[in-house]
Amino acid sequence: MPKIEIYTKSYCPHCRAAKQTLGRMGIAYREIEVSDDATLFNEMKTRSQRRTVPQVFVGDVHVGGNDDLQRAIRNGQFEKILESQTNAV
Repeated sequence: MPKIEIYTKSYCPHCRAAKQTLGRMGIAYREIEVSDDATLFNEMKTRSQRRTVPQVFVGDVHVGGNDDLQRAIRNGQFEKILESQTNAV
């Protein structure tokens, strides 16, 4: 299974939704809480080119925010990303 990382803020409902979705799918992830850490927030901005949370990464692939994650799951793209990153590990 590839490394899955999700940048979050503790009070963010979209972050909670993304984490719940991954949890329901049985997918383990590393949560990176950026609420009070400017260094981690800047890391997220650099990696994603976005300022909003959540930001989901599968290996080296940036999936995007919660809406992007949900869309990728619905259209089968998320499964393809998982497969491609599993093979890359």
